[in-house]
Amino acid sequence: MSNRLFQNMLPQLSDATGHVVGVVDETGTVLACSDSLRVGGKVQTDMTQVFYSGEPLLLGGVTYCRVGEFSSVPFAVFVEGEGSDVAQMTKLCAVSLGCAEEFAGERYDRVFFIKNVILDNILPGDIYLRTRELHFNNEVPRAVLLIRTAGTPELHVFDAVQALFPDKSKDFAINVSETDIALVKELQPKVETEDLEKLARSIADAVSPEYGQQPFIGIGTIVNTIPELAASYKEAQVSLEVGKVFDTEKRIISYDNLGIARLIYQLPKRLCGMFLQEVFKRGTIDSLDQETLFTIQKFFENNLNVSETSRKLFVHRNTLVYRLEKIKKLTGLDLREFDDAIVFKVALMVKKYLDAKPVRY
Repeated sequence: MSNRLFQNMLPQLSDATGHVVGVVDETGTVLACSDSLRVGGKVQTDMTQVFYSGEPLLLGGVTYCRVGEFSSVPFAVFVEGEGSDVAQMTKLCAVSLGCAEEFAGERYDRVFFIKNVILDNILPGDIYLRTRELHFNNEVPRAVLLIRTAGTPELHVFDAVQALFPDKSKDFAINVSETDIALVKELQPKVETEDLEKLARSIADAVSPEYGQQPFIGIGTIVNTIPELAASYKEAQVSLEVGKVFDTEKRIISYDNLGIARLIYQLPKRLCGMFLQEVFKRGTIDSLDQETLFTIQKFFENNLNVSETSRKLFVHRNTLVYRLEKIKKLTGLDLREFDDAIVFKVALMVKKYLDAKPVRY
């Protein structure tokens, strides 16, 4: 991490000082340099005295100064040139790189900490301790959005997500698996689920050009403390899994809007099987052909209105009534009756759930 960080900063420091600037380790190996051709080479200097000195040292026409404390940061910065001005430049470069590395290290620790929290890999007592150490505000609203691609996401997809949220101290994009990127988003007070869905749509629009199609995004509930983020993450996972079973057309699914599908997902499969047997005492749901199931679907979509459904199906009203009577004969349920229609609707969802064999979180 440090080498890449230093290499990104050194060209700017070189422009500011007007000298070649580089970073070496204890062996004299050049880890990063504004002259990229020198990276990986070695300086012809004994670095021992550099790392034991707190002040810039001139050795062989090059000024060196260690970065940070010797006991913890085995790096030194060098600036080609000599004189008091170069010594001052070298010391300022060392301070700049030390501060940058410390900040990057804390940033890495914060990301690693949040990842452990959402994956439930850290004890509750340790969460509060690390929260204080890493200077987190524990009592602000946050939510987890889980962005899922169909295959291995390219690095630029992750970068596209990160670019949308420049405040890296509050928002965290985390690679969770080969297909999943978790976004832990800090929110303003009084943010609603609808606001999170708008945010998810903007993420999908930004990722689409990089990925080739819109990803699936599951949205967990809004939580008010860091330990609750694990629950929000699991809810985002459940949202994607339930959406895959019950609403395959939607690509943005919120846990708050799953409705009865969430209840069915949480039921034991054995209980679901018993429910189907109880509902369809006269015959199984498999005895209904595709035309009949399509008719039932349209009947539900049109709020159990016989006239409207027959119009949408381009059939005579009496034909639809005949089909409904046939369904009643096969199943014992009259879909024109509200209570029977509810039971049948739930039964169809339970059957769909059992057929899908979803992953349980």
